[in-house]
Order: sequence, then structure tokens, then C-alpha cells
Amino acid sequence: MKRLRFLVTVWLGSLLVMAVCWPAWGAETIKIGVIGPMNFVQGKGHWNGATMALEEINAKGGVQVGKEKMPLELVKADSNEILNPTDATNAMERIITHDKVDFIVGGFRTEAVLAMQDIAMDYKKIFIGCGAAHPELCLRVANDYERYKYFFRGTPFNSMFLVKTCFTHMATVGAILKKTLNIPKVKVAIVAEKVMWADPMIAAAQDFIPKMGMEVAGVWRPSQTATDVTAELSAVQSAGAHLIFTTFSASVGITFARQAGELKIPAVQVGINVEAQKDGFWEATQGMGNYVMTMNTYARGVEYNDLTKPFVEEYIKRFGEVPIYTADTYAAIVYTLVPAIEQAGTLDADQVVAVMENSEHLVPSGKNGYLKDAEGRQLHDLKWGPGYLTSLGVQWQDGKLVGVWPNKWKPAEDAPEITYKGIVSYKLPPWVIEAYKK
Repeated sequence: MKRLRFLVTVWLGSLLVMAVCWPAWGAETIKIGVIGPMNFVQGKGHWNGATMALEEINAKGGVQVGKEKMPLELVKADSNEILNPTDATNAMERIITHDKVDFIVGGFRTEAVLAMQDIAMDYKKIFIGCGAAHPELCLRVANDYERYKYFFRGTPFNSMFLVKTCFTHMATVGAILKKTLNIPKVKVAIVAEKVMWADPMIAAAQDFIPKMGMEVAGVWRPSQTATDVTAELSAVQSAGAHLIFTTFSASVGITFARQAGELKIPAVQVGINVEAQKDGFWEATQGMGNYVMTMNTYARGVEYNDLTKPFVEEYIKRFGEVPIYTADTYAAIVYTLVPAIEQAGTLDADQVVAVMENSEHLVPSGKNGYLKDAEGRQLHDLKWGPGYLTSLGVQWQDGKLVGVWPNKWKPAEDAPEITYKGIVSYKLPPWVIEAYKK
């Protein structure tokens, strides 16, 4: 009987210890949800960047939260947002309610991210967007701060700044066309996939191209997953375009570049082509993507600052290719989220937000700082321009993706020239030179 009472006492004591310790066991790791289209290059970038961040932070013993060191844990969520944006909401709901994540990074297609953003805000989860560019995502923060303050843009800078950067690339290449080929007035064809994020870019391009002394030859909107764009290319050539301003984030970028190369369309491509940002683009276009220029975040041998080279080289070593911009989940975790948690000394979202929104810090792609609107309201949107984030202009040159912009860029009369280490000269396609050289 005494032995039975002893065993019962030990059993009850064990239950008490478990009851006391269980909350601590449940909080032993910081769970970060990584959400994106995992079967596409964009989602793979999300996961690869986050994986590098996890390994780097945990190798140092984890995150210092007050007096406790806590390792990171990643939870992968396939949003399938390229093929079906509505799947993204289910994925977001699941990682919050079932997987119990503490923070979230990722997201790609604006239509899907807007919906995912609402779910994350319902649960007051900090969500760092690493893919969608539409300004509305951050305008929501200013217009309803108490609800949307948990959202921050991590990459890229918003589509209006993307437009400004693309316009600078377009003006640079337009000047080369004009000078080298003696073209008096450059005609620009606007070709953009038919998705929401591209809409403000098209409107801005139509307004600004004439102000740059060039002419709009027309606007074409193929599907983001189009497998044949010969009709659009034929129309672009018939319109007499010298330059094609592209706005592609999905697989149509491969189709367009390959078919334009096969047909030797006498027009240069400048703008955004996310598929052209990755090493597999050369093989995917069978070399027909030669001389395509796109905005990009990274390129081999190009350095924004001392953080760039270690990140890019380690990424290439691990995954065999240059990181695309969605791999900046790495920077979102290592340089934005983790330091904010450590400074706040807690995982409490409100306290971490207060630290994040007032932070300026170097990242491998430049320097992060957050904008306020004209009324001084927080936007949690990224600052753009010299000293902050500028991105690169990269071009495929005979099988190599090289950085060609900024190359002695003067953003203003009284501003210094900007060139990053590793930038080389832009090249015109030989068939374009042949078509217009007099």
C-alpha cells in the first residue's frame, strides 16, 4: 500500500512538472512560416534564403530573447499562388492555426498576398512580404495602422520605384540606341503580363515614356503563363518598336525571350523579367535569351556593400545559382527580424514592430529603411535610391549574367556618380545593330 501511494505521488508530481514545463517546451523554438509558390523559382528562392538564415542563426546558438537563447524553426507552406491565388489563403490559415508559427516571410503574387495579409493581420502576426510589389500592401498600413502594422515589405521596393528604376534603365539603353544607331526617336513597345502588380507600371510607362523623348508604340498584355507570344511579337515588330519594355514575373518571360530571339526581333528588351534573373534562363531559352536585360537584385561579381559577396557566394555554393530577389527572405530574417526580436527582448509582435519600423540597417542588396507618407504616417514600405536600395540592371551576354547598371549613374545634377564594384558595359544585340546601322 505504501508502495502504491509512493507511485501515485511520483505520477502526480510528474504530471505537475509537465504542466508547469509544457509552455516553456512549446516556446523552445521561434517558428517562422515561409510561404510561397514552392514549385516555382520564386518559392524556391523564398525557401533557400530562409534555409540559409536558419543555419546561420542557429550556428550562433539561436536568437537572444531576453535571457534565453532560442533556435529558429522553419515551416514551409506552398501557396500555389501563381496557378491558383485562392490556395494561398488556405496555406496561410494553416501555418498560423495548425503549425503555430510566430512570424511569416514570403508571398509573391499581389492578388494572393493581399488576401494572405488580411489573415496574418487577423492573428496579429508579423508578415514580411518578400515578393509582391504593389503599393496597396503598404498603403493599408498608413490607412489602418492598428490593423496592418504587422506587415512590412522586405523585397522588392514597391512597383512605383520599380518603374523609376526601369525608366532609368530604359533611358540609358535608349540613349545608347540613339547614339550608336543614329535613331532620332526611339519607339517603345510595352509588353506586360496580365496581372495586378503590372497595372501601375504600365500606366506610369505610358505617361513617362513621351517625357523621356521616346514614343509609345503600343501596349500588349499576354497571359503570365503564355506558351506562344508570336502574335504579340509580330505586332511589336510591325509597330516599328526599337525597344521593348517588359514586365514579367512568371513563365511568360521565358517564352517571350526565346521566341523573340528565334525570330531575331530587331528590338532590345529592357525592364523586368524575373525568369531572366536566374541561371537556368539561358538553358530554358536555348540561348535565345542572349542580350535580354532585366532589373535584378544580384549578379555574380557585383557588390553593393560588404554583405553582398558572402551571401551571393554562399548561395551559389549551396544551390548552384545566383539568388533571385525572393531569396531575400534571408535578409528579412537575419538583418531585419532577428535583430528586432533581440532588441525588443521578446516575441511580442507589438514590441517587435516598434523596433522594426524605426530601424535602418545594411542588407546584402543595399540598406533598408522604411518610408512614411506625406502626412508622416508609417508605411512600412522600403526606401529607394542612392544610399538605400537601387537594385541592378543585368544583361545576358553570351551565356553569362552580368551587371550593367548603375554604371556612372547620376540620379541628379548635384549627385555623385554611382557604380558598384563588378559592373560592366551594356551590349547591343548584333541583329539590332545590323537592322538599324546606316
